[in-house]
This record gives sequence, structure tokens and C-alpha cells, in this order.
Amino acid sequence: MALRVEQDIFGVRQRGREVAAAVGLEHQDQVRFATALSEVARDLLRAVDGADVTFSWVTEPDGRRLLSVDLAPLRPLPGNRYEPQSGAVARLVDTLGLADVQGDTVVRMSRRVPTAAAALTPQRLAELRAELGVSAPASALDELATQNGQLIAALDEVRRQRDELAVLNAELEETNRGVMALYTQLSEELEETNRGVVALYAELDEKSAQLRAASESKSRFLANVSHELRAPVTAIIGLGRLLTDSASDPLTAEQAQQVELIRSSAADLLSLVNDLLDLAKAEAGRIEPEWAQVDLRAVFGQLRGTLRALTLRSEVELVVEEPPPGTVLRSDEVLLAQVLRNLLHNAVKFTDRGEVRMRAERAGDRVRVCVSDTGPGIPAELHERVFEEFYQVPGTSRRSGTGLGLPYARRLVTLLGGTLELASEPGRGSSFTVDLPVAGV
Repeated sequence: MALRVEQDIFGVRQRGREVAAAVGLEHQDQVRFATALSEVARDLLRAVDGADVTFSWVTEPDGRRLLSVDLAPLRPLPGNRYEPQSGAVARLVDTLGLADVQGDTVVRMSRRVPTAAAALTPQRLAELRAELGVSAPASALDELATQNGQLIAALDEVRRQRDELAVLNAELEETNRGVMALYTQLSEELEETNRGVVALYAELDEKSAQLRAASESKSRFLANVSHELRAPVTAIIGLGRLLTDSASDPLTAEQAQQVELIRSSAADLLSLVNDLLDLAKAEAGRIEPEWAQVDLRAVFGQLRGTLRALTLRSEVELVVEEPPPGTVLRSDEVLLAQVLRNLLHNAVKFTDRGEVRMRAERAGDRVRVCVSDTGPGIPAELHERVFEEFYQVPGTSRRSGTGLGLPYARRLVTLLGGTLELASEPGRGSSFTVDLPVAGV
């Protein structure tokens, strides 16, 4: 198309709208495209006395389809640049600017065609060119009437959208009032809950103080009772030893048996008293480790000799493996030996046949000492309960024991900076592992 006089602006606008409709642009985009085209045509007519207008169908490498218009000025643009008079023109199309076409500078504008629009085949393009070529351009009055109609439709659309926006604003205001009311209610409930939580924490602090006082009282009671019981129990054991001494008058067989029962019962009672006293001292925090370099080989050797008397039954073998060379850790030798002796004693006591084995291994900056047995094993749900005071696994009450050895052993291991864990399954024995740091605490 040729843009030479004012009348041609209306023809270009009309043709732009027709082409936009032909390629599948939506109605509102048709109006935007035609309006932008008429504004650019008006600018070029005023600035360079017109232009030649070419409509193109373009398919981009990424598959996008564009309706493009090139307006070739009749004279060079001032400063070889183009700035639309209306700043809103660029917002009506996707691209607007200068382009180089075979060495000539043209003003190019384009609008993206919806993906739902049908593709234009060469045959369809030829048909469109033929249809547009024979269509008579409308008069300026007709185009103005069309433009006015479009403007009225746009105003109606704006008015409809304004009414919808007013309704939405009213609904939003109502929603905001509901949200504020809910927020107020939730704030009040949260404040009330916070007051309840504060009161609960105060009650918990009071209960904690009472529990600490009760625990301290229990520890003092155990320590005092244990201390007071040791003297008479020791006296009973001493008197029993005197009765069976060769220098004393001989006893009948029945009397000797009864005295032996007295001595055995007193020894069990003394063991219980000692366990209670040790546990009370541990709970009261009155056990202070004496840190030193401890060689596990020496500890294992001592235990191997002192506990051999425990395995008088030929069905049970006590195996104490030699620790790896250079297994030295910073710990309290007496407390560590007490823990391992307790674990070995328990393992031997609850194993009827098989073996009790103690071994050590180095793992980085940790040392693990494992005491395993081939005893009856312990169900998984009782693994933590065996570390509770006075608890004994069901079915083992016939064996002597107070249920204080393992809780005391775990307290000592914790005091040494380590952990004491149990791995066991019924019928597959038990394995107690003491994990200690090499450098101590």
C-alpha cells in the first residue's frame, strides 16, 4: 500500500484490521494493531511525506508466528531514528522499531499470532492477497464510523470491567472484614493459650523443683540407710566366720549348713547395700573420675585373672581377647574396670553354656569395648528397661541380682564421657558395647 495523503491513513488502518482478522488475531488485538498502524502512518506522513506499507506473515525459528508490517519512508528519517509521537503506541504491539531491509531503513512493527490460529499455507496466502486486492477501501467517514464503534465497544468493555471491579472490591472488603474478625478472634485465643502455657511452665518448674528435691532426698536416704546397714551386715558375716572357724567349738552338720546360709544371705545383703551406696553416690554427683592414661591391655589382664573364678562351670568359657597394640585412652582406670567387671559378671551369671567374650577395637578417636555372651538374649522392647533401677528381665529372678548393676554401669560410662548400648535378640545372646573417647572429656 502507498501512504501519500491523509486519506491513506484510513485505508492503511482498515487494511491493517482486515489483515489482522484474516491471520487469526483476536478482536481486541485487531483493534490494537490497526490503531498502532494508523498512529505510525500519521507520524511518517508528517515527518517524511509518507511511506510504502508492506504486510508480511513471518514464522520465527522457534515456531512463533508473527503479523509484521514494514513502513518504508519516502525520505530518510531525521537523524535516522524514529520515536512515536504517542508513547502508548509501543504498548499496542509486541515490537516497534527500525529494521534494515536490503540496505534501506524501514519502521517495522509486529504482533504475535495466537497459537490456536490456523497456519497460513501458500495457497491460503494467495487467496487472501486476491481478496484484499479486490476489496474497495472504505471512505474516511466509514472508517471513522468504524473506529467510533470500536471506541464505544471498548468503552462498554471498560465500563463492564469497572462494574466487575467494583463488585470484586465490595467482595474483597467484605472478605477483609471477615479476615480481620477472624484475626482478632485468633489473637485473643492465642493470647489465652499463651497465658495457659505460661501457667503450665510455671507448674512444670514447680514440679521439677519438687522432683529434684525428692531425688535428692532419695539419694540421701539410700546413702544413709546403706551406710547404716553396712556395719551390722559386716558384723553378721564376721560372726558367721567365727562360728565356722576351726578354733571354735565344732558344729553339727545341720548347724554348719545353717551358718553357711546366714553367711551367704549376709553376703548378698552386703552386695545390695554396696550397690545402693554406689548408686546413691553416682546420683548425688559425688564420684569424681581420676583422669589418667589407661592401657587397656593392663585392664584386660587384671580382669582376666580376677574373674576366672566366676567360670567354674565347664559349660561356659570366659574369653578376654588381647586389645590392639597401643590402645591407650585417658580415663579413670578404677571406674572403667568396675564397669567392665560388672558387665562380665552379668554375662557369666546369665549364660548357662557357650562363652562370654570381651574384645576391644579402635575406631578413629573412639575405643569400643564389647562384652558378648551366648545367653538367652533380651527382647528389643526391654533393651532400655534393663538400665532402669531394680528392673530384672522376666524369667531371670531366680538368679541372684539387685537390678542395680547396669544402671550404675551406665552412669559411670556417662561420667567417663562415653555411652553404654545393648544389642540383643531372644535366643541369640546379648552384646553390651562401651564407647569411650580416646582423649577423655
